[in-house]
Amino acid sequence: MTPKAPLLPFPLTICGIDELPAHAGAGISHVLTILDPGWPDPEHFSLYPPHRRTIWRFHDIVNPQDGQTHATPRDVEAILEYGAGLKADVVEHLLIHCHMGISRSTATAIILMAQHNPGREADAFAHLAAIRPFSWPNSRMVRMADHMLDRQGALVEAMRLHHHGVARVHPDKMPYLRASERAAEVPPEE
Repeated sequence: MTPKAPLLPFPLTICGIDELPAHAGAGISHVLTILDPGWPDPEHFSLYPPHRRTIWRFHDIVNPQDGQTHATPRDVEAILEYGAGLKADVVEHLLIHCHMGISRSTATAIILMAQHNPGREADAFAHLAAIRPFSWPNSRMVRMADHMLDRQGALVEAMRLHHHGVARVHPDKMPYLRASERAAEVPPEE
């Protein structure tokens, strides 16, 4: 059996703000930053060698809420445009971060991995689980990407299975998710 081609032709790191200093020496050439609107820019990037950085700002919510800015189709289009641009760029190592490295950053990583790999949605989530074991991708972003990439629910289904796997491995984190707007995404207790 022929081994599958990598989902991305470069290393990928996902983290939260507090973890940024640990990756300063990792050869990062490109950074995607996703922060809440109004959140100050992390100072940690002064530790990094020169790199290309893109910043997006929206809250980590999946349903509209007063006073909060959710990801829009335009934001997901921007991620897809960024992914298309990466194909023409020399990328040594991509780092994607949000506040905690759990939701917006992992959804962005999934979108980038799935973008040029139709039929490999499960592979993308398996890779995510390997590099970021506690991850809960923003389902709003993943649903929009599924539609834009014409995956007919395959990306959403792979996310659902990922959620089940994360819930099994990290049952201690599920009460927090059940108490949030993500409660509908959490599988029932076994």
